[in-house]
Amino acid sequence: MRGQRLVAALMTALLAGCGPAVATSDPVPAAVGPAPERQYAVGMRQFTLDPDGRRPLPVTVWYPAQQSPAPSHTAGSGPTGSGPAGPGPAGPGPGSAGAGSAGPGPDRGPRVRPGAPFAAGRFPVVLYSHGLRSLPALHAALTSRWAAAGFVVVAPAYPRTNQRARAFTREDVRNQPADAWRLIRHLVRLGARPGDPLGAHMAVDRFAAAGHSAGGHTTLGMFASGQPSPVRAGIVIAGGRMVAGLSRPLAPMLFVHGSADRIVPESIGRAAYARCLGPAAFLSLTGQGHGEYLTPGRPGFAQVLATTTDFLRWTLYADRAALHRLPTDATAPDLTTFTTRSIPT
Repeated sequence: MRGQRLVAALMTALLAGCGPAVATSDPVPAAVGPAPERQYAVGMRQFTLDPDGRRPLPVTVWYPAQQSPAPSHTAGSGPTGSGPAGPGPAGPGPGSAGAGSAGPGPDRGPRVRPGAPFAAGRFPVVLYSHGLRSLPALHAALTSRWAAAGFVVVAPAYPRTNQRARAFTREDVRNQPADAWRLIRHLVRLGARPGDPLGAHMAVDRFAAAGHSAGGHTTLGMFASGQPSPVRAGIVIAGGRMVAGLSRPLAPMLFVHGSADRIVPESIGRAAYARCLGPAAFLSLTGQGHGEYLTPGRPGFAQVLATTTDFLRWTLYADRAALHRLPTDATAPDLTTFTTRSIPT
């Protein structure tokens, strides 16, 4: 009954819309459980939300899986995608693992097993949004590593901006925050279904939103009315344009940007960072462009992976050790700079 009441309360908040939140002294609530101390195997599943609707959403899910001795696909670098103003690196390639201090080196990704059984337990959820002319699979080097670190990562392919869209429309980015919220409502409903194979393993009161390029704009759009619950945090990678009427996020926010990005200049990301009312951090990659730092083995990938994973562990697991690791994991001489504002110590 307690679980049903929690889901009912979440659904009421989601269906009513996102009202402004009141800032608290500690923006991160109590943990759902201890943060994982080991890396998980990674599984992958796909489904389509509203397949017969006006805006069907194919969704890829990476998740912590049970260990298996059988060989599986190991992720590597991906092809290119695009940013909000033209072509550029899409970022991570299809599948990978290790993050922060709790796993192997960042260049060796996890083995991704389609349909693998879930690991025991419930895990926080990260909704990841791709950029223009990109696909969820092109970001798997990052998303699968987050899954290995103990998160369920759901990544929709937006209907008018993905690489395979029949009618590509750049301006449709403005509709994507609503798509993302539709997916979150669906996941919350799954969490209320006894025995649902996906819902039974999601902590549906613990979401973060993340995205690259136009997906970063989508992420910011999800915070248009302050801090919506259950979305606890946001990660904006090479994004930051403000939509009309966007208020100032109260949730913890992490910005990642190349200082030489010609598609979305770093100044745009810094302007969004400056508008945040809650805890915020900015990781700048010196001399880098629109996303090469999202490719395993490239300069900056290790820092981006460790910093984003620390941030997710802090905001979704209340892992104070991860919070304290942030400055060290983010900083590499001549490669990165890291600034924060109102981050608890």
